[in-house]
Amino acid sequence: MTVGARSRERARPEVQAAGTPSRRPGRAWQGEWIRWLVPLLVVLGWQLAASTGLLNPRVLPAPSAVITAAWELARSGELGRHFLISLQRAGLGILIGGGLGFTFGILTGTFRAANLLLDTTFQMIRTIPNLALIPLVILWFGIGESGKVFLIALATFFPVYLNTLHGVTGIDPRLTEMARVYGLSPLDTFRRVTLPGALPGVLVGVRYALGISWLALVVSESFGASSGIGFLAMDAREFFRTDVIVLAIVIYALIGKAADALVRTLERRLLPWQVSA
Repeated sequence: MTVGARSRERARPEVQAAGTPSRRPGRAWQGEWIRWLVPLLVVLGWQLAASTGLLNPRVLPAPSAVITAAWELARSGELGRHFLISLQRAGLGILIGGGLGFTFGILTGTFRAANLLLDTTFQMIRTIPNLALIPLVILWFGIGESGKVFLIALATFFPVYLNTLHGVTGIDPRLTEMARVYGLSPLDTFRRVTLPGALPGVLVGVRYALGISWLALVVSESFGASSGIGFLAMDAREFFRTDVIVLAIVIYALIGKAADALVRTLERRLLPWQVSA
């Protein structure tokens, strides 16, 4: 083997290592622990302050009291029942609102006539608070499940719509022109150009929509509800059960974290070309 060949053979692993950085499992777990470091420190400080009497348990109970309340409600089956009902409401609202937001975002981003006809109306409706719509929602749908799902769908519609619209309009026009030159049909252009180009924006919209859906769920379960996590918190307020109220807040926070982690996983799977921070 010549000297030049030996040099190239020695340099090859270095180039490969520099070109394709590998993720070590230990570093991945270390990164996950760092993400949870601040919440764990907050909980520890909270427990310490409650144990030393710095916090009034009637105002803010200790984490141990919240865990005890969660265990009691879970053992009786009440927590699981309310959680599944809230999850069903939020899931149905996200499915309807997100699906419509994606559809109208594609339409208004692709066709100028649809943009001129619909976008101004959507922007006007977007600024109306959900709380201001509650009297109308009660008149339209009553106090049943339809009104609650409507509020969640309305709240999740706009993040998906705006980000989808931004993703479509941000596609390089040269790509669309190239698809037209190659004779791609409108369906193939959508599948090969529009959808991949808009997908990063769509996932950002879904990420925002999942967070906003739980805010809308709290609003929707504040009127005429007899089940759900929001109802559980409202009922606990009547009996001054601050441990149950804090438990409901913690559940909302954990669900938000789980939803965010789900979208991040989708981003890694569907957008492998993007470098994550």
